Amino acid sequence: MSFIEARNHFEAQAGRDDAVEAAGHLVTIAASLTKIANDLRLLASGPRCGLAEIRLPATQPGSSIMPGKVNPVMCEMLVQVCLYTQGLANMVALCGREGQLELNATIPLIAFALHEAVRCLSNGVRVFADACVHGIQADVTHCGELADRSLMLATALNPHLGYDKAASVAKEALATNRTLKEILLERRWMDADTVGRVLAPLAMDRQAGVALPGNALSSPPPLGPG
Repeated sequence: MSFIEARNHFEAQAGRDDAVEAAGHLVTIAASLTKIANDLRLLASGPRCGLAEIRLPATQPGSSIMPGKVNPVMCEMLVQVCLYTQGLANMVALCGREGQLELNATIPLIAFALHEAVRCLSNGVRVFADACVHGIQADVTHCGELADRSLMLATALNPHLGYDKAASVAKEALATNRTLKEILLERRWMDADTVGRVLAPLAMDRQAGVALPGNALSSPPPLGPG
């Protein structure tokens, strides 16, 4: 290791605000990674009673309780690593305030906590990427079904039918457990081609400027050149 002399000896031995700031950055990273891990395990929940929009790679034989179940163990691992990191970072902050006058006697603990936090977090992220993220697959069929049955699509009917009619279609679809398309065709308010064009989720994303792969969900008629 290459060491250099501290420019301010008093700050170096009495206060370790630099270490506390570094620990704060680790907390920010851990919080972001925790949300990512939690989002992925929610999106993979199922396979029939959850969201089940994505499939996580199986990294163990299965659940000890439910045969055949794929547990989101890599997501759970990363969440625990992040909790551990945040605990270590909090330790650094507590140590940083323990400096008294010209001496902070907790500097060895600060060094241990920072090194341990960086080591665990970096290893956790690497394993999570290799054993989980790289193997994620989208359940395109199920996502398409969810999109087609979404009542949110009724918003796209406003310019064509008006708010009141669009709302009545959505309410009947909810009450009868049918799709908006089925209600529209039954009432003969739109033909099949118009319904397919107006209620295409991918078309809405393109209009909103969202870039999606060409085979995402369903492929609506092109909206213009290109």
